[in-house]
Amino acid sequence: MAANINEDTQADDASKKVRLPKELTFQDMYNNQDAFDDDDEDDSDWEPVQKHIEILKWFCTNCTMVNLDDVFLCDICGEHKESGILRHGFYASPFSPEVELIQVESEATGSEKEIWSESSALNCSTAVGFDERMLLHSEVEIKSHPHPERPDRLRAIAASLSAAGIFPGKCCPIPAREITLEELQMVHSSEHIEVVELTRQMFSSYFTPDTYANEHSAHAARLAAGLCADLASAIFSGRVRNGFALVRPPGHHAGVTQAMGFCLHNNAAVAALAAQAAGAKKVLIVDWDVHHGNGTQEIFDQNKSVLYISLHRHEGGKFYPGTGSAFEVGTKGAEGYCVNIPWSRGGVGDNDYIFAFQHVVLPIASKFAPDFTIISAGFDAARGDPLGCCDVTPAGYTQMTHMLSTLSGGKLLVVLEGGYNLRSISSSATAVIKVLLGESCECEPENIVPSKAGLLTVLEVLKIQMKYWPNLSSSFEKLQLQRAMYSVEKKHKQVKRRRVFEPPLWWRWGRKQLLFHILTGHFHLK
Repeated sequence: MAANINEDTQADDASKKVRLPKELTFQDMYNNQDAFDDDDEDDSDWEPVQKHIEILKWFCTNCTMVNLDDVFLCDICGEHKESGILRHGFYASPFSPEVELIQVESEATGSEKEIWSESSALNCSTAVGFDERMLLHSEVEIKSHPHPERPDRLRAIAASLSAAGIFPGKCCPIPAREITLEELQMVHSSEHIEVVELTRQMFSSYFTPDTYANEHSAHAARLAAGLCADLASAIFSGRVRNGFALVRPPGHHAGVTQAMGFCLHNNAAVAALAAQAAGAKKVLIVDWDVHHGNGTQEIFDQNKSVLYISLHRHEGGKFYPGTGSAFEVGTKGAEGYCVNIPWSRGGVGDNDYIFAFQHVVLPIASKFAPDFTIISAGFDAARGDPLGCCDVTPAGYTQMTHMLSTLSGGKLLVVLEGGYNLRSISSSATAVIKVLLGESCECEPENIVPSKAGLLTVLEVLKIQMKYWPNLSSSFEKLQLQRAMYSVEKKHKQVKRRRVFEPPLWWRWGRKQLLFHILTGHFHLK
């Protein structure tokens, strides 16, 4: 009987270990939220009175993670329970209630907070596409955890831009319109468009378990696509120099026939075709969202006039959506016009991204010589994002945007995709818009040292893509030498480490001589 009790106890302990690992990543926490709820367990012996005791919890405004009611700072991101980030953006203090703010020194002076007027529109060079009706797209069904793609994402960015005096102020707005059926049919199938339109008649619906819609979603998706199309046309025609599409729902997972990954219509694809309709012959799309833009790749997989470059977590196909290996290069005559840079692990930071830009993105883009450039700007690779689990900082996004702004005569459109930590997404988006305004024009950094995994990924991509872009061969040979140097340094460190553990010379004399020979491997017992 005692043995059976021990076996049952061990089985219960094993099942709990499987259900709730000791060390959880942000992704695990999202995938295993039920593991934190004790409602499923039968503790009738522990509770002699059958009375349900409700555990009070609150969800962090910044990262949506669950916390107990008596905790005032989020256990995951450190945001205050009564955060003011939705009113003041990332300038609000993360450690205090919303009445206390971090002082914005040079960025939010009175002169920068001028109200938008018609006279300032004439001198505007950067346009921002935003419409509050896109906030109506939200998940109706009440679940145990808030959906990461939520209206607060736009609210936090808009609050940050307002606090910095950027928008309204330095950027001009673009009036929103719904994309037309004819424009959408250039990207999606008629069946897909009809299915999305049917959601106007439904209070709540789902395309996939994580891709929701309500009665306002189709309208929001059409407004987002229309803003992207109009921004692309305005930029290419020269009415504005560049622009930022502050839109949702995101789009780069939406393919020809399906909605998935929080995406309904592919905004970047709509913008690319709008730019071509305005006269652009070649369009570059750089997608730095942490997830591969499988929808955008599918739409332009056989198109030589659109070059698609994506940097994303892949991990051998284990990271969502599983597509985007380095061997996916385009099909049917368009080989080489799809470039995937698939990271093999999480935690990728500024150095790896900028290193990939220097050796892959810019050499290929410069050879392609685009007339128009689009950034699918997901900020879920930013530091602190609960789904991306990477380490890109606002300074990293600033540098990447600056590099791309040198292409296509500065005709650049940034389209918002993912990003689910409000503080990360709002600070990163603000940094990118400052580059568009010309406020941050830092020189390209030199001597960037990537991680070993980042170097191997870049080498793999170069080896595959140099068949289609011969100008990559010199960079490939140079990095091969760098990889060899890494190997030599590693061996040198291993030898040095072994030497550290060698016994001192005085062990060679006296009674320590036998022990010395055994430790150094000079003496073997038979």
